[in-house]
Amino acid sequence: MGWKTLDDMDLDGKVVLTRVDINVPVENGKVTDATRIERILPTLRDILSKGGKSVLLAHFGRPKGKPVPEMSLRVVLPALEQALGRPVAFAGDCIGEAAAKAIGDLPAGGVLLLENTRFHKEEEANDPDFAKALAANGDAYCNDAFSAAHRAHASTEGIAHLMPSCVGRLMQEELTALEKALGKPERPVMAVVGGAKVSTKLELLGNLIDRVDSIVIGGGMANTFLAAQGLEVGKSLCEHDMTGTAREILAKAEAGGCTILLPVDVVVAREFKAGAAHEIVPASACPADAMILDAGPATIARIAVAFGEARTLVWNGPLGAFEIAPFNAATDAAARQAASLTRAGRLLSVAGGGDTVAALNASGSAEAFSYVSTAGGAFLEWLEGKTLPGVAALEQG
Repeated sequence: MGWKTLDDMDLDGKVVLTRVDINVPVENGKVTDATRIERILPTLRDILSKGGKSVLLAHFGRPKGKPVPEMSLRVVLPALEQALGRPVAFAGDCIGEAAAKAIGDLPAGGVLLLENTRFHKEEEANDPDFAKALAANGDAYCNDAFSAAHRAHASTEGIAHLMPSCVGRLMQEELTALEKALGKPERPVMAVVGGAKVSTKLELLGNLIDRVDSIVIGGGMANTFLAAQGLEVGKSLCEHDMTGTAREILAKAEAGGCTILLPVDVVVAREFKAGAAHEIVPASACPADAMILDAGPATIARIAVAFGEARTLVWNGPLGAFEIAPFNAATDAAARQAASLTRAGRLLSVAGGGDTVAALNASGSAEAFSYVSTAGGAFLEWLEGKTLPGVAALEQG
């Protein structure tokens, strides 16, 4: 892959504009989950160790191109300082005099957080003049925000063309993991694709069929595929208008030699709540008044066998309604099996997507995976085979 890393950059005495994603959850004025902040620390520490000053560019929320006080990045400053273990300066704007003065006052080895880039409508429009105004603040650019790389914004794409640029450690780790999983993987390659709707995963399935050897389909999506095969799914979440598309996907997979694993047994219930009365039935025997909420034990056993035969696993989406017990059983069991094989050195496992991360964390398996991406849309678009503007802008000719 043709992009520079921090190892290729001379940063001594340089101001490094560092695009990060610290769009973290906040309640009552305090950060409730600092995971994204913690994951940028290697990049910040490397810039400082190489003699550079790190000036952070970031967005927060959706202010729609104007200043919104409750979306000020100032709210993340205490959590950032705590994680980094040193003071972090703050500027009330990301361009202009406020930014220039704060950068001028920044001591050697200092870190500065600039105000929300999305307070300017020119950011999301990727306005060339705004990109130039951002670039005027520094000597080099480092993009460590893979999770925002699918957006062609001024701070993620435009600025990279205007100054010496590289990827940060988090983005480097992410791109390396994805390249191992889908670029030049060790085969057999297997994918788990779950979630509620087939319609949101069409491009993903279309791309994966040509690149992997087998796909486990779970969650509400699986119900649509079962219905496409003529099976009754009762009151289950199901896109009946997508059954034709599901049949086309199955036919394409068969023609391309990609095995599709659908549930052979399912967990059904009459109501969707914790501890609801439930039963296990064959996938062909869902009662008319029940909903399918998880895959059953026979399906879990089939998945476990398939995992054992695979060398590479890409995972996006849960296998059932994992948020509520006991309908988390299939997702948890599959996650633990993948984690066990990964620990044993038998499987490269890469996972990503909001629900996926939550499900793997809930199962206690996330830390054992080879790589778990915190990027939502960018991870999905990469799996779909799309070019990410923020990555493409960093590629060397």
